Amino acid sequence: QVQLVESGGGSVQAGGSLRLSCAVTPSAFSRLCMGWFRQAPGKEREGVAGIDTDGSADYADFVKGRFAISKDKAKITLYLQMNYLKPEDSAMYYCAGMYTCASFSAGAVPFFKFRGQGTQVTVSS
Repeated sequence: QVQLVESGGGSVQAGGSLRLSCAVTPSAFSRLCMGWFRQAPGKEREGVAGIDTDGSADYADFVKGRFAISKDKAKITLYLQMNYLKPEDSAMYYCAGMYTCASFSAGAVPFFKFRGQGTQVTVSS
């Protein structure tokens, strides 16, 4: 069973930064496509960023140039660095993963099989 545990959420002012972390089951880390998606109250899930097993990344248009996804094999952790945060970025952020994914695009991430419990991000104006 794959476990994903997010951390790093919080409250920041617009223009600020946060880094989300996702601890991953060690045996699965290198074999998973992974990514982040978010969901705000009353809204649909939105894929934010995805990353393939070889490190190739994809981003939703609304975060390009502001967010960066990365992973650290030694720490068995997935990251999402979020800069220039906007109030509309406020949501619950989830880490997700899937074996042998057909696509690691940001849009595919909400449909990945494994997901964590989420971490809240709140951006005030």
